[in-house]
Amino acid sequence: MPRYRSLAAFGSLLGWFGLVLQLWYSIRITEARGEGLLAGVWLYLGFYTILTNMLVAKALAAAALGPGHGPVVRFFLRPGVQTAIAMSIAIVSLIYNLMLRQLWHPTGGLLLADLIVHDIMPPLYLLYWWIAVPKHGLQWPQVLVWQSYPAGYFFYVMLRGAGNGWYPYPFFDVKALGYPYVLLNAIAVLMAFVAVGIVLVALGRWQARRQRAAGLRTA
Repeated sequence: MPRYRSLAAFGSLLGWFGLVLQLWYSIRITEARGEGLLAGVWLYLGFYTILTNMLVAKALAAAALGPGHGPVVRFFLRPGVQTAIAMSIAIVSLIYNLMLRQLWHPTGGLLLADLIVHDIMPPLYLLYWWIAVPKHGLQWPQVLVWQSYPAGYFFYVMLRGAGNGWYPYPFFDVKALGYPYVLLNAIAVLMAFVAVGIVLVALGRWQARRQRAAGLRTA
């Protein structure tokens, strides 16, 4: 919606700032190990948090620009796409705060980047989704289609790990857990995605019904 473009622009700029800051620290970490810039970029691109925050920043940038800026912008403006992104960023926040936060203690600029991608952008985007994204076209089967992104990420992580032995999250660490246990973890995480997706569609359809009813009363 045009009246929320300022919020979308602010969110996109903040999201990109957090992503760039996180990238800078990733490169610093790998350079300190003697591995160089490309290793830092490769490390950075291994995290679901980073990839999903990129989608959030792109979706908000598309909302700030409006539909007249090409097919990529129009793709990110689709209610189904924006709801799929809302599902993913909600899971980012939930898993990080419930399972991962206690595993490390960043400070300084790295703490700021961590707060942006895990604690600020998820509620900000969910707020934008709630107040600005039209939801009348949301359908239950879309929830299953949306799982292609987290499922694709899982296979991406497995391929990366098979090549260099590094896994970004402890519940996906094949070296420590073995493939059968990691697969069970992946199924459990996927069920969490499905559950959040169902909740978002239910909320979206409820909101759309209320808006239709309000429109009929004022017509």
